[in-house]
Amino acid sequence: MAQSGSPAPAREAVTVRFAGDSGDGMQLTGGQFTLSTALAGNDLATFPDFPAEIRAPQGTLFGVSAFQINFGSTAIETAGDAPDVLVAMNPAALKVNLSALKPGGLIIADSGEFTQRNLDKAKYDTNPLEDGSLAKWDLMALDISAQTLEAVKPYGLGNKEALRCKNMWTLGLALWMFDRPRDPIHDWLNAKFARAPDIAAANIAALDAGHAFGETAEISGPLRQVHVDPVESEPGLYRTITGAESVSLGLVAGAQLAELPMFFGGYPITPASAILHHLARLREFDVTTFQAEDEIAAICAAIGASYAGHLGVTSSSGPGIALKGEAMGLAIMTELPLVIVNSQRGGPSTGLPTKTEQSDLYQAVYGRNGDAPLPVVAARSPADAFDCAIEACRIAVQYMTPVMLLTDGYIANAAEPWKVPDPAGYEPFPVQFLTRKNAAGPDGEPALLPYKRDDKGARPWIRPGTPGLMHRIGGIEKDALTGNISYDPANHQHMTDARKAKIDGVQVPDQDVCLGNDSGRLVLVGWGSTYGPIHQAVRRARKRGLDVSHVHVRHVWPLPKNLGPLLKGFDKVLVPEMNTGQFKTVLRDQFLVDAQPLTKTSGQPFAIAEIEDAICDALGEQRPGRIGGEVEVNDTQLPTPESVEQ
Repeated sequence: MAQSGSPAPAREAVTVRFAGDSGDGMQLTGGQFTLSTALAGNDLATFPDFPAEIRAPQGTLFGVSAFQINFGSTAIETAGDAPDVLVAMNPAALKVNLSALKPGGLIIADSGEFTQRNLDKAKYDTNPLEDGSLAKWDLMALDISAQTLEAVKPYGLGNKEALRCKNMWTLGLALWMFDRPRDPIHDWLNAKFARAPDIAAANIAALDAGHAFGETAEISGPLRQVHVDPVESEPGLYRTITGAESVSLGLVAGAQLAELPMFFGGYPITPASAILHHLARLREFDVTTFQAEDEIAAICAAIGASYAGHLGVTSSSGPGIALKGEAMGLAIMTELPLVIVNSQRGGPSTGLPTKTEQSDLYQAVYGRNGDAPLPVVAARSPADAFDCAIEACRIAVQYMTPVMLLTDGYIANAAEPWKVPDPAGYEPFPVQFLTRKNAAGPDGEPALLPYKRDDKGARPWIRPGTPGLMHRIGGIEKDALTGNISYDPANHQHMTDARKAKIDGVQVPDQDVCLGNDSGRLVLVGWGSTYGPIHQAVRRARKRGLDVSHVHVRHVWPLPKNLGPLLKGFDKVLVPEMNTGQFKTVLRDQFLVDAQPLTKTSGQPFAIAEIEDAICDALGEQRPGRIGGEVEVNDTQLPTPESVEQ
C-alpha cells in the first residue's frame, strides 16, 4: 500500500473488470469510472458485457454483468486481454470472470455477499475466499455491503435501497486506487438525482466512504494506489464516445453535408436500439425519428422518406436485417438512397442478443433475392464509426443506392476517447434534385427519362410533386430510360447489368497498410472491430522481428481495386474474424488468393494473445509466454455447461 505523502507507483496501462449481478449497477459503475479516466487524460477502451435477460435471477451465473476498461499512458486499442484487477460483487461474478484474471492479479470481493445461499447459486461447494483456491491471485475480501450500509445510515434508506449504493462505494475505492477525481461523479449524481436529493446524498456518501477506505485503511498487501500518466495527444477538444453515439452523430453530419433533412425509421432491438435513442435527442438538426411497429415498417417508412426527398435511414441487428431484406431489394430496384446500419450480434436467430459477432457479412454482401448488390462499409472502432457513417451517406446520395454500415455489439457499446473533428475539414456533397425534364422527345419537345444515368451510373432524384416530372417507381422492373413497367428480357438484362456496374464503379480509396510493409511473409487482413487486437498483435510480433503486416478493410463491398495485387505480394494471408470465415471466402472469390481463416464465435472479442499465437503458428515461430503480462488464451470467457455444473 502506498504510504501517505509518497507518490503512487506509475503504470503504463491497467485493465480493470467490474463484475456483479445484473442489478448491481456494473455498467453504470464502469461508465462513471470511464468518465473519470477520460478526464484524467488517459487513452482507454471499454467492453461492457451483460446478460440478455432483462433481469436474470439474482446471484445466478447467467445473470452476471461485467464492464472491462483498459486505460493507459500509451495508445490503447483494445479493452485488454487479462484484467489486472477483478472487482467481484458476488460469488457468481467471481466464478464467471476468474479464469480471465491474470496470475498475480488482484481480486476485490464483497465478502458480505458470499453467503451459503449465493455460494449454492454459483455452484461453489466451499467458500473460495476461505478455501485457498485463489492462492495464485492477490485477494482483498472486504464486506462492501456492510461498509455501504454504515455509510448511508444517516439518510434513512431502507436496506434494499441502501444496498443499491454498493456500486458507488466500489467506484470510490477504484477512484482512490487509480488516483482519479471524485468531483465529476459528485456532479453527475446530483444531476441524476436532482429530484431525490436524499438518494443523491446517500450515493455520494457511499462514493466518498469507498474512497476514504482506500486512503485510511492500514492494510498491508495488495491494496495500493497506482498512478497512470496522461497519454500524449494532439491538442483539441476530446470526448468519450460509444459506437452508437458515433454512428448517430455521423449520420446527422452526413445529412448536413448532403444538405438534406434526415428521417430515421427504427424498431427496438439489441444492440441497435441506442441509435434510435440518440437520434431522438437531435431533432434540432432536422432529424425526424419514427419508432415503427415492426422492422419491415421501419425500413419501408425510411424508403418512403427517401422518395420524398429526405435521407432515409434505418437500423437493426441481424434478425431485423433479415426481416428488412425484401425492402432492401425494393430500395435497390427503385434506386433510392438509404443508409442501413447493422449492429451485428451473435446469431443465428435470436442467438446471443448482448454478445458480439461479425457473422452478418454474407447477409450484407449477398443476402437479398435476385442480383441485388449494394455497397457495404465497416467501422473498425467507436470513433471510426463517425467517419464511416458520413461515408455511407455520401455513397448513398451520390450513387442513388442503399448502403449498409456494419458495426457490432462491441463497437456499439464500447467507448473510447474521440477528438471532435473540425466540421470544415469535411467536404460537402450537396444533393441536386431534378427540377426539369432531362431529354428531348421524338417530337423535339422536352421529355422526362427517370432512369437516365449520370457518369456515376446514378439515375436522377426527383421529388414527388415536382411540376411536369411525374414518373413511376416501384419494385417491378422498369424500362431503362422511360421508367415504364417492362417485362422485356433484354431490358431486364440491361437493368441488372446497369445496377451491378453502378455498385462496382463506386469510387473507394485504395487500400493502405496499417502497419508493416506492403509485401512479405505474412499479412493479417481484418475488417470491423477486430482492428484493435490485430494491430496490437502485429505490433508486438514486429517488435520481435517477425515479418508480418496488418491490412484493415473499411470498404467491404465493392473492395478497393488495389487490394488483390496488394495481398498477392505476401506469401501468406490470414483473416481473423468473429464468424466462421466469411470475409476469407470473399477474398478468395474476388482475388483468388489462398486466404486462411482465424475464427472465433464465442460472443467475446479476440484477445491479443490469440492472434499473436496464430501469427507465430503461421510463421513457424514460438511465442514467448506471457508477453507483456498477458496470460494464455482464455477459451471459457462465457459460462459453459461444464462450469455451470461444477
